[in-house]
Amino acid sequence: MDEKTIKETLLNGERVTLECKKAQNSVPIKIWDSYSAFANTYGGTILMGVYEDLKEKDPQKRFTITGVDDATKIRQDFWNIVNNEEKVSMNVLADEDVEIVEIDGKHVVVVHVPRANYLQRPVYINNNPIKGTFKRNHEGDYHCSEHEIRMMMRDANESGNDGLFLEYYTMDDIDIPTLERYRNHFKSRYPQHVFNNLGHQEFLKELGGWYVDRKDHREGLTMAGLLMFGKGLPIRERFDNLRLDYIDKSGLIGDQRYSDRLTYDGTWENNLFNFVSMVLPKLLRDLPRPFKMNGVERDDDTPQHKAVREAMTNCIIHADLMLNGVLKVEKYDNKFVFTNPGLLKLPVEQIYAGDETKARNQHLQTMFRMIGYGENLGSGFPLILSAWNEKHWLKPELFEQPELMQVKLVLTIETKDVVKDVVKDVLGELPERQRLLVKRLKETGQWNVLENVLENVLETSATLAVFFGVSERTIRRDLSALQLKGVIRHDGSDKGGRWIILI
Repeated sequence: MDEKTIKETLLNGERVTLECKKAQNSVPIKIWDSYSAFANTYGGTILMGVYEDLKEKDPQKRFTITGVDDATKIRQDFWNIVNNEEKVSMNVLADEDVEIVEIDGKHVVVVHVPRANYLQRPVYINNNPIKGTFKRNHEGDYHCSEHEIRMMMRDANESGNDGLFLEYYTMDDIDIPTLERYRNHFKSRYPQHVFNNLGHQEFLKELGGWYVDRKDHREGLTMAGLLMFGKGLPIRERFDNLRLDYIDKSGLIGDQRYSDRLTYDGTWENNLFNFVSMVLPKLLRDLPRPFKMNGVERDDDTPQHKAVREAMTNCIIHADLMLNGVLKVEKYDNKFVFTNPGLLKLPVEQIYAGDETKARNQHLQTMFRMIGYGENLGSGFPLILSAWNEKHWLKPELFEQPELMQVKLVLTIETKDVVKDVVKDVLGELPERQRLLVKRLKETGQWNVLENVLENVLETSATLAVFFGVSERTIRRDLSALQLKGVIRHDGSDKGGRWIILI
């Protein structure tokens, strides 16, 4: 960061990725709460040598650059502490992440804290993961709950979550009709496969659904085996934290809340294979199917159909199925929404880029892949992006909701031309002065932000930054400028609110 960037950042005030400390003579004790929080959340920047007046509402007056007395000493003290395992569990910094910047003749120590990867989290302090693990929420650092800490610890397990051995759960807890339907799919796809000759238990063992402890001679179902093929009652006894829910909100009439719903009602064994088998046809039936022949057979499997299957599969294989939450699929007239418990293991921009990632539930991933659902090696999300781009539909939106401990994927079936028509309608109703204002916004590059506010799809600065390929700081600056000009306003809380257009 340079002097100009720091001053622009301070005008936007402290946010989820910025923390200021006066730190005149030494490294503040509370700085380590922020270090842990940034590393466990989205990353962020700590400025030592900047005083914040919490009572001051005007950003121009709220922050004062006081500088530090001995920047070199404070930087060295910081490095000594961050490398002390008794104080900090993990040093996630590179040499260039701590720098000294001169502003108006004063020195500010700048610390860039990257988001720790899933193998490093939780990052905690004082040698105490339960009391020393923090997360960032708007402008503050907060203790992580025990559920959140355990989720991070589970994510650090390279072998995934769903290989967990469930003691006392046996083949009696498997719904054989469900397993047989799965095996029919498998045999249709691989008619000569050696697995087709195996008994049910051996078949499950090959897919990771049955566990054998060679040392203690114990064996039984794994978490993946029970959730994928189990009877409803054993699943609810062991995983009463998890619900499966499908809601169709398309074609509603009057005050109708939904046109179709699938949740547990006692009429079906609520395992994952049954849920996917019943929900996918409901999602796919209204997608356009152009007439296409593959040899003498009609080929109805378009890239968009494959993308929806991929989204459905991702919703399951990346979920933290040990959290209290809902695996929920919603269908609307113009979009699909997939929600799963847990947070993203990788930063969202890396997922958009198609970086390799490991599923939380690797055995479930194998089971779905064996019948043609799901991709490997991070190619699944680019497949979704490519399929939606082929139709010129709005870009898929993937985002976290940390306060709810869940992830959402929104696939909108609407072209950008529809949005442009809405923009034209709004512009046509503006008085001349405001039309000139919007023209100026377009010239300065802020029109892109305004257009996405109209799209009503990308709602946070983090997702907007990913969408446009710029820094989150740039997006926040553009949004602040539009607010000051009276073009947009923000409704609701900083966590759950949304931007509203005023012109």
